[in-house]
Amino acid sequence: MTQPRTQPRTRVPWAAVAVLAGLTAGTVRARRRLAGVPVLDPLPTPDNAPPPHGWHLISARGVDVDQATLHAAAAHAEQAGLHVLDLLPGRLDTERALGLLRILDLGESHSHYDRTAQARGAGHAVLVSEDVRRRAKIECDSGLGSAELHTLLRRLKEYAPAETGVAIAPRLAAPAPDPALRAEELRAQGLPPSLVAATQLAGLALLARAAVADRRWGAAAAALYCLQPALVLGGPGSPLRPADLARTTAARPLRSLGAALRTAVSDRPGPAGPSPELEALRPYYTAELKAGADRFLEPRRPDCPWCGSDRLSVRTRMPDLLQGKPGRFTLEQCGDCGHVFQNPRLSLDGLDFYYRDFYEGLGVSGAAHVFGSMGRSYRARAAMLKPFGTPAAWLDVGTGHGHFCDSARDIWPDTRFDGLDMAAAVREAEARGWVATAHHGQFPELAAGLVRRYDTVSMYHYLEHTRDPLAELDAAAEVLPPGGHLLIELPDPESRLARLLGPYWLPWFQPQHQHLMPVANLRQALAERGFTVLAEEHGAAHQSCDFFGAVLLTANRLAPHPYAPWGPGTAPWTRRWARAAVRTVSLPCFAVAAALDGVRAAVARATDGGNAYRLVARRTSPARDAE
Repeated sequence: MTQPRTQPRTRVPWAAVAVLAGLTAGTVRARRRLAGVPVLDPLPTPDNAPPPHGWHLISARGVDVDQATLHAAAAHAEQAGLHVLDLLPGRLDTERALGLLRILDLGESHSHYDRTAQARGAGHAVLVSEDVRRRAKIECDSGLGSAELHTLLRRLKEYAPAETGVAIAPRLAAPAPDPALRAEELRAQGLPPSLVAATQLAGLALLARAAVADRRWGAAAAALYCLQPALVLGGPGSPLRPADLARTTAARPLRSLGAALRTAVSDRPGPAGPSPELEALRPYYTAELKAGADRFLEPRRPDCPWCGSDRLSVRTRMPDLLQGKPGRFTLEQCGDCGHVFQNPRLSLDGLDFYYRDFYEGLGVSGAAHVFGSMGRSYRARAAMLKPFGTPAAWLDVGTGHGHFCDSARDIWPDTRFDGLDMAAAVREAEARGWVATAHHGQFPELAAGLVRRYDTVSMYHYLEHTRDPLAELDAAAEVLPPGGHLLIELPDPESRLARLLGPYWLPWFQPQHQHLMPVANLRQALAERGFTVLAEEHGAAHQSCDFFGAVLLTANRLAPHPYAPWGPGTAPWTRRWARAAVRTVSLPCFAVAAALDGVRAAVARATDGGNAYRLVARRTSPARDAE
């Protein structure tokens, strides 16, 4: 008997479908963003007309802003309530226009950048109010390089975080881009050139893979990729009209490949040897390390600083995986209360040494990028207080540059936010307007002068940095009146990934973190000081950094900076090539780690677990002595 033939199962080319879907979503998103960007409508203006009062124009070399565009920009800025306005040339070249639309982060008004968004513009001309220019201490007005203008825009936005915007200037001429400067421009925008080039090459590889995997779907994806510039920037109503649009559309894969390769080549390391900036710091570090790094540690203590128990065990040991400075650090855990602490701990001189060039100096741009990307987290922290009252005066302890206070105004626009920090950066936060008043110093020492001046005090990722967390809680109890609120967020040493990743768990953050306390310990300490915990969150406080941080710390350990000022100052070619190899291999690892962190974050929020916790406590009674 003849068996009936079975039809072959149709295989869905998921890779090609995914590429096509991603291109479609990117095209629609870019088109929507372009449609939302305001377009200036210059009116006839005499060339000898006086400049707009209260405004200052800063332009790049080769960029000439006519009087009509200048007056139209000033009128738009005043109407939109802006203090900084970046001008996009109407003839901006295709690839830069598309690249800008990918990263443009405007708020719901479309004319303003979001308060915590990175300000990334075209690098041609910026209009700034006199007030912001004076506070930012900007003296230049023209003749800057495009990279310098990108850097300037980011600085200006710090002084007008919610009043910085962008607009298209149809009559503004765009000089021809210089491919040799592309890497420098990307770095000025806070984008690593090697990562941008690797992303572009990976995208082209996926496109080629899709074309090979399925002829129909792959051809559709390739066609959409080629037509994307015309779909986004073409048409009679497009406010941007690049002169090279037709050429780019006709040969986009080849042009994109060439651009990615040129970016990678232009990002190549300079001549072997440390930069002048690094060499300027070397004498300090050489003198500090002359007697060895062990001098920065105090004698080991035999008992738990939280409960006094002598049942201590080593939780983990690690070097400085953040900066690679010399030294080795031990975290011990109490067998009775579970408190984790650095033992032996750093001395005051040690803290100065290891904090140096992390948040300031060499590390200022990296720290600013990290803190500036946490706007959603800052707003979630501030919103946690909503069910329990409306704050009038809020003191953020450990505020740094004031990023939280700046973001929290989106949640509490009528609240006065002040900041306290031992670093001088808090003065800069006041100059920027991110905090109303800056308090410079140690919280326990300043507490007596702050009594009852605030109804809300916050300590976000602050207590773990302090030498005596209980003294900090005492200071909060002294400052807050009955009914006042204390908000705290901390890494959770009971996180499962803390054990899985060992020394490569980023929240250990050695050698800066001195104490990591389980939430039960913190609850008890608050109760002893007259606080009642009103709410506690774990999943919502989770920070998506576990796996990405592990890759970062591993790469730092395998290939530290060869010319760091705390190192020998020389590096053989083998060490330099090893570092380059580790950085190259780590790129796909970072991509996988980011995906795992996304899954981990979803699980953490679903199960109310994670690597951090936050709580709100109300001051309800006088403190009582701890038993």
